Amino acid sequence: MIRFFRHYIPVSMLMLTLVEFILFVFIGDFASERYGDALARADITGAVFKPWLFAAALTLVNSTFGLYDWEWTKGLRSLLLRIGGSILVVAVILALGAGVAPALFPVGGEFIAGLTVAALTALLIRLLFMEWDKTDHFKKRILVLGTGSRAAKIEEIVASGEAQGLRIVGYLPLGATHRYVPHDRVIEEEGSIFEIAMARNVEEIVVAVRERRGGGLPMSELLECKLRGLAVLDLPAFFERQTGILPLESINASWMIFAEGFTTGSTRDVVKRLFDLLVSGAFLALFMPLMALTALLIRLESKGSIFYTQERVGQFGKPFTIYKFRSMFSDAEKDGLPVWARRQDDRTTRIGRFIRRTRIDELPQVVNVFLGHMSFVGPRPERPYFVNELAAQIPYYHARHSVKPGITGWAQVRFSYGASVEDAMNKLQYDLYYVKNHSLFLDFMILLQTTQVVVLGKGVR
Repeated sequence: MIRFFRHYIPVSMLMLTLVEFILFVFIGDFASERYGDALARADITGAVFKPWLFAAALTLVNSTFGLYDWEWTKGLRSLLLRIGGSILVVAVILALGAGVAPALFPVGGEFIAGLTVAALTALLIRLLFMEWDKTDHFKKRILVLGTGSRAAKIEEIVASGEAQGLRIVGYLPLGATHRYVPHDRVIEEEGSIFEIAMARNVEEIVVAVRERRGGGLPMSELLECKLRGLAVLDLPAFFERQTGILPLESINASWMIFAEGFTTGSTRDVVKRLFDLLVSGAFLALFMPLMALTALLIRLESKGSIFYTQERVGQFGKPFTIYKFRSMFSDAEKDGLPVWARRQDDRTTRIGRFIRRTRIDELPQVVNVFLGHMSFVGPRPERPYFVNELAAQIPYYHARHSVKPGITGWAQVRFSYGASVEDAMNKLQYDLYYVKNHSLFLDFMILLQTTQVVVLGKGVR
C-alpha cells in the first residue's frame, strides 16, 4: 500500500493503472498510424489526433467501472461485464468527441481498431495479473500477535479477499487461553518475537491483542523488532490501510485524540465549498430536463407532493431540511414513526422503484449542496430520530457530524444500504475513516466510485 493524500492505494493497482495508461497511449498511436487518415482529418487549426486523450478516456471510464480496485478479481464474468461496459461507454464518449472535434479523437478504422485492441489488452493484462496474484513471491509477509477474537478479524478479511498483496505467515499466541484462529495457523515455537519473525522472513508485525497492560504485551521485544527494521502496526492502523475502515472494537477516545488525522482546515473548506457551488450549479443546469420529467411522472402516478422533505442532522448536529423526489406512497409512515427502508420495499411506487434504482430520487439534494447544507461527498445525513437511537447504542457516532454530510460518501460506495443498527455500526466504521482522512483527493476517488455504484445498481433498496 502507498499512502497518497492520507488515503491508502494498493501499489499493485497503482502500477496497473500507470502501465495500462501507457499501453493505451501506444494503442491509440498505433491505431492512428495504421488506420488513420491525417489529411482527411486536418483542420484549419492544425489540431491532430491526441493518443493521450484516447488513453485518458479509457483509464477514467475503467476506473468508474471498478477495474482499478479488487472487485474485478472475483470472477471472469464480473471482469468481462466491467470491460464490456467500459468499452461501450468510452465508445459513446469518443464518438461524441469526434462529432465536436474530429481532429482530436479517433474516427473510422482507428476508432474500431483502437477500442478493439484496448479491450483485448485490458482483458489480457488482468488475466495475467490474476495469475501473478496467486503466487506468494511478491506478497508482504505478516506475523500477527494474538490468537483471540481480534486476530480472527484478520483471518476473516484474508478469507474475504481483502488482504490482497499480503501473506499471513501465522498467529503467535501471547498467553491467550482461547484461540479463535485455525489451529494449524498458530505458531508454537519458542524464542523472541524477532527471532520467530526472522525465521519466517516476516516484513511486518500486526498487534491484535486486546489486553496490553500487566505484561500482556512484550514491549521490549516489540521495540527490538521496530529498531531492527520490522514495521509494527496496531489493529486499527492495519484495518485502516487494508479495508478502509476504523474498527469500533479496536479504537477508543484517546486513540482518536492522538492519531494523525481528524483535522479540518479553512483552505480545504473554502476549496471544497467552491467545488460544491460550481458542480451543483452545473448539475442543476444539466439535469433540469430530467428532473422536470421525473416530477411529471410522479404527479401522474400517485397523489401527493412531488418532493419529499425531511429533517436531517447536519454538520455539528445542526438540523436542516433535505429534498428528494418522492418515491413512496404518501402514507408510507402513516403510524407517525420512522421506519428503516427495506429491500424490495412495498411502500415504493413503480416510478419510485425506478428512480431509486437509478438514484434519480437523490437529484434534488443538489439544491441542498448549492445552499450549503450538504457537500457532494460526506457521511449520509440521518434523521434526528435515528441519530438519537444510534448514538445511544454506537460509540463515537456523533464523530461523523464533524464534517458536512454528503450526497455520496465512503460508506455508500463501500458498503450496502444500511437498514438496521448493525448496518449503521458497520457504516460508521467507513464514516470514521473518511472523517480521519478526508481530502479533495479522497472526494474525487469517491465520486468516481459513485459512478460505478449508479451504473451497476449496487446497494439499491
